[in-house]
Amino acid sequence: MNCTWTTTLLARYLEGDPLKIVTEHSRYVADLALEVADRLALPEETRIFIEEAALLHDIGVSQVRAPGLGLHGKHPYIMHGVLGREILEGEGYPLHALVCERHTGVGLTSEDIVRQGLPLPHRDMCPQSLSEQIICFADLFYSKTPGRLAERKSVEKVRKKLLPFGAEKAAVFDVWLAKFS
Repeated sequence: MNCTWTTTLLARYLEGDPLKIVTEHSRYVADLALEVADRLALPEETRIFIEEAALLHDIGVSQVRAPGLGLHGKHPYIMHGVLGREILEGEGYPLHALVCERHTGVGLTSEDIVRQGLPLPHRDMCPQSLSEQIICFADLFYSKTPGRLAERKSVEKVRKKLLPFGAEKAAVFDVWLAKFS
């Protein structure tokens, strides 16, 4: 599909190595999300949205501190989802914006935010729509670690990374795995 507008939009907020990292990471996420969409025989309009939103889901990293990724913003990394939502709402993409906010792990509940003392608004940020769930699922398999962007994590590794946040997080992943595989 032709999503050059997403690359142009990312380039307004990121440059250099961070742009390359986010673009490459997001392409892997989008490709896996589209594989799931194809498996589920989703309509073309939904596939287009999934690709666009997957390509933009990490735009909020443009405002965070992550020196290992070449990012020197003022906010903690955990905030990249809500920051991405603000950016995309400001750009006129409210549905894409929701994907940004809801893609962390398998989603964050307001209880998660309070319990972990996260610097986030106290509201549920869990994927709701099928498109959001698919993108969130696909994102679990790829990191933004330079030199490892193309490495797809195993199911076991994804589950192991979720378990410290509670068995219920791994259970959500297992439901998605059954639904999307």
